[in-house]
Amino acid sequence: MWIEQDNKLKKQFQFKDFRQAFAFMTQVALLAEKYDHHPWWANVYNKVEIELCTHDAGNIVTDKDRKLAQEIDNLLASQ
Repeated sequence: MWIEQDNKLKKQFQFKDFRQAFAFMTQVALLAEKYDHHPWWANVYNKVEIELCTHDAGNIVTDKDRKLAQEIDNLLASQ
């Protein structure tokens, strides 16, 4: 579940291993390019943390963030 905190949508993901985590990040990168909306993220081994906010709107959560968050969730649901 995405959590809205500090004017950001945040979510942590955990995968079987680094390979799966990196594959997920690659898919998210392609989505980010498609929507021209790039997340802040961190990765350590099998964990990925993503934060979304819209810089153009003053670093707040907008519909652009919610849409990308939903698309990211859809990636996992389709696997």
